[in-house]
Amino acid sequence: MQFSSFAEFIDMGGYGFYVWLSFGMATLLLVLLVMNSLVSNKQVKQRIAKQQARQEKLKRAAKQQAQLSQSS
Repeated sequence: MQFSSFAEFIDMGGYGFYVWLSFGMATLLLVLLVMNSLVSNKQVKQRIAKQQARQEKLKRAAKQQAQLSQSS
């Protein structure tokens, strides 16, 4: 379909409101999906870092406990 003016393009043969509304909603949903994915990714990385730090702390405590029991 070819349009002779920009106003006709925006009007889309009388269906412009629905066409642009659907494009807008699709864009909004895609942006929200990307933002949600980025936030979730950041939260997962933080949880993994906390878990690794906790495991390292437990290893150090166990090692220290073993050294204390050997020196007694």
